[in-house]
Amino acid sequence: MKKEQFLKNLSVPTGVIDVVLDTDAYNEIDDQFAICYMLKSPERFNVKAILAAPFLNSRSTSPEEGMVKSYEEIHKLLELLEMSELKEQVYCGSRKYLSDEKTPVISPAASYLAELAKEYSPEKPLYVVAIGAITNVASALLLNPDMRENTVIVWLGGHGEHIPAPGREFNMQQDIAAARVVFGSGVPLVQLPCFGVVDAFSSSKYELTHWLSGKNALCDYLLAGTVEEADSYAEGKPWTRVIWDVTAVGWLLNDGERFMSSRITDRFMPEYDKSYSYEAGAAPMRYVYHIERDFLFEDLFEKLAK
Repeated sequence: MKKEQFLKNLSVPTGVIDVVLDTDAYNEIDDQFAICYMLKSPERFNVKAILAAPFLNSRSTSPEEGMVKSYEEIHKLLELLEMSELKEQVYCGSRKYLSDEKTPVISPAASYLAELAKEYSPEKPLYVVAIGAITNVASALLLNPDMRENTVIVWLGGHGEHIPAPGREFNMQQDIAAARVVFGSGVPLVQLPCFGVVDAFSSSKYELTHWLSGKNALCDYLLAGTVEEADSYAEGKPWTRVIWDVTAVGWLLNDGERFMSSRITDRFMPEYDKSYSYEAGAAPMRYVYHIERDFLFEDLFEKLAK
């Protein structure tokens, strides 16, 4: 890909774009907000597929169970959105993390993404929004290395460069090998760092209740899930909850930097010790460094309440 096209692909797109969302939807409540935000933004997104990503935490007993629960959660959201026809575009993803940086984890999600990318070009790329462990996307890149020419990857993963051990972030540390495949592939890449940047995108019980309660069944579901999760560790105390994953979708709606600020920067490589290393000559990337929290929440609440 020529340098000018590469840099163009690191800019916010215009018009309607084809997009794939890769999500660990059952991991916590923010994925649900992101999925609904994307599907309620048809002015920008033609959603080609939603891929279920693996995760392992207190809500799953294995990466495989996390992926399966995410697959089921995506289906539940499509029913609430009254978009059940999209269930055919939901794919099961990886049942484990990468064992090394050369061996893909074969899954319906990775195979579909690898094949779908062949239909695109540098001039008309497929956008891949990843908001979980990036195993599915890395596996697709290993299955189809030419995918780096035909896609743009937007990933919420890792912490800000200024945070100690920036790779010690949930999405990134689950599968460092997969992160290294993606960062090392040379694909046009947009990173939304968690601590130090996206953690500004938080909301309280009272704000969420004001804007979502009683608007529709979907809003009530999102509100109840967020409050239940936050009250599980902070009931009776002040709390705010970061709705992390919405920002990755928001970047593709970021005309005129209305929702966030970013810059082109040297690309780093995630290391297994959770640090970032920099290598001369690596392809540049786009790094989001500031979130316009109020403007993004305004757009999110307006679309969810419709």
